Amino acid sequence: MENKITNRQAICDVLIKAAETDRDVIVACSDSRGSASLSAFAEKYPEQFVEMGIAEQNLVTVSAGLASCGKKVFAASPACFLSTRSYEQVKVDVAYSRANVTLIGISGGVSYGALGMTHHSCQDIAAFCALPDMRVYLPSDRFQTAGLIEALLTDDTPAYVRVSRTASKDIYGEHMDFTLNQAKLLCQGRDILLVACGEMVAESLEAASLLREKGIRAGVLDMYCVKPLDEKTLLQAAEQVKTVITVEEHSVYGGLGSMVAQTVAAACPKRIVNLALPDGHLTAGTNREIFKTYGLDAAGIARSAESALARETR
Repeated sequence: MENKITNRQAICDVLIKAAETDRDVIVACSDSRGSASLSAFAEKYPEQFVEMGIAEQNLVTVSAGLASCGKKVFAASPACFLSTRSYEQVKVDVAYSRANVTLIGISGGVSYGALGMTHHSCQDIAAFCALPDMRVYLPSDRFQTAGLIEALLTDDTPAYVRVSRTASKDIYGEHMDFTLNQAKLLCQGRDILLVACGEMVAESLEAASLLREKGIRAGVLDMYCVKPLDEKTLLQAAEQVKTVITVEEHSVYGGLGSMVAQTVAAACPKRIVNLALPDGHLTAGTNREIFKTYGLDAAGIARSAESALARETR
């Protein structure tokens, strides 16, 4: 059965459960409770919910202030605005101050595809990874998202969590073994290693299945923890293959691909191919249509993998 529960809803469910016994759990929004699927939290715990209106800079600064008073703050806003309008506040008030704030970028990447470039967040991985002490996570399904939020409730270091607008395909199960900051090797490869995050994990798994039909063994590494990058698991998997391919719903510059290339090139040099969104203005359409246009759907990933492996063989 196709999953219809979004990662946004998974976040809300975990936070509602946590708030039952912990009054320090605070949720803040920038006129986005509906978009973030956090209306149920606001209705059940209005005294633990802060509505800032369309004011992302204030959202971040107020969240940092609440964290300085001992609160565990989860601040949600569309990723396209959270990662740009409030970048200075994130840098100074959250990252520099090491505030216990989890920033939730909803509808990340090209989730708002039909609205065009103003609503894309294709730079957020690079931007947030560049901030000191800021962790960056792109969970791949609702179960991993829930595990991540549960883990973040127990620590006090800044984090950015990016989730899609649409429901993600189920990859894990309800009782998955989640470990913070540890990537998950979903299948072992011999020829190709697909390193993916967020929505691209499901597409990479399907691509690996397509490649298997052609006799190509492709491994898939779910690198939901883009920062800190799980270098140990990455290198162990990369050493077993001929070519490493990164897959991300982000600009070709400065994201997962850049970080993986740095790590692999320094420790076990391999041919590395970065599948990402191209520089320049992207076509409008649904996220699925955009993925297909730029070769980020399963079929496109499989084609790129075949091509990369053919070059390596030559």
